[in-house]
Amino acid sequence: MLKEVLSISGKSGLFKLISQGKNMLIVESLVDKKRQPAYSHEKVVSLADVAIFTDSEEKPLSEVLLLIKEKEAGKKISIDPKANNDILRAYFAEVLPDYDRDRVYPTDIKKLIIWYNLLIENGMTEFKIIENKVAEEKTEVTEEKEAKEVKEVKAPKKAKK
Repeated sequence: MLKEVLSISGKSGLFKLISQGKNMLIVESLVDKKRQPAYSHEKVVSLADVAIFTDSEEKPLSEVLLLIKEKEAGKKISIDPKANNDILRAYFAEVLPDYDRDRVYPTDIKKLIIWYNLLIENGMTEFKIIENKVAEEKTEVTEEKEAKEVKEVKAPKKAKK
């Protein structure tokens, strides 16, 4: 689900991918449900590609969203995104204790809170990224099947006497 949800620089909110054109994407705002183009010169990022810095590694946004969902019992975050920076940092430390305090800014935490609340409001609560594993398994099976079929077609037939 997160693969189809996009962030576009210069535009507030999140967008759902509807269609893809030659030099643009057709997206629908999760805020007002209006459709609009996103052109190739705009920076478009799928939420599936976003990660949060921690002290040891980068944690995928899907995992962070799942941690927030557990903490909030599937409801919207009660903290105001415009709250004091210390309050935002304290909240995020409860969710992800080992987040990198030097590289994750309060503005990033604000954006994460806004994004999470938007996703919850729109009924997008499945944050696990499992589509890739399923697609990879299907691809492997298909490739093995095709390779087997090619071998069978190329194998010389024995002549009958």
